[in-house]
Amino acid sequence: MSLFITFEGIEGSGKTTHLRQLAAHLRASGHAVVETREPGGTPGGAAVRRILLGAEAVPLTAFAELCLYCADRAQHVDEVIRPALAAGRIVLSDRFSDSTIAYQGYGRALDLEAVRALDARARGGVTPGLTFLLDCPVEEGLARARGRTSAPADRFEREAFAFHERVRAGFHARAATEPARFVVLDAAGPLARVQECVVAEAVRRLGARP
Repeated sequence: MSLFITFEGIEGSGKTTHLRQLAAHLRASGHAVVETREPGGTPGGAAVRRILLGAEAVPLTAFAELCLYCADRAQHVDEVIRPALAAGRIVLSDRFSDSTIAYQGYGRALDLEAVRALDARARGGVTPGLTFLLDCPVEEGLARARGRTSAPADRFEREAFAFHERVRAGFHARAATEPARFVVLDAAGPLARVQECVVAEAVRRLGARP
């Protein structure tokens, strides 16, 4: 039974942690699961990730940044997501289209219609069936993100507080337009409680599918 589930949120919201825990639970229940991420879910995407977020990241215009994310997505959809769904697997992705709308549309203040159009072309009709929005205050998320590694902060972790507030607002705007797809969770709450909600909703959606 295939289902495309995405995890979204600001920096430090716990997306990766909750994705991995859900993947482990689903596999233990006998499901075939593919874990992936954006950017970087393919070999080509890994090269894009290094340009965007790695130690060799270079300054980019907002539009160039958008184009790189969408190039990564086009390859990701064709090489990983679409084939896995066609094979009946559950795909769990750490970020997808909603991050592009939130970060490049709201955060970078690019024209939202242009961002949506380029994203739509990149994903080629693939849409998540369920999206978990891990929500927490910006100050808490940034403190987690900046404190979890000794590596230098990436291009987004270095952005001003106001940028992250716009991104968070963008995610909330996305969730408000598609309430049937989004599950908004308080990521500032106890980890175990958040994970319980993630697992329960994923299992419910899987059980409700024909």
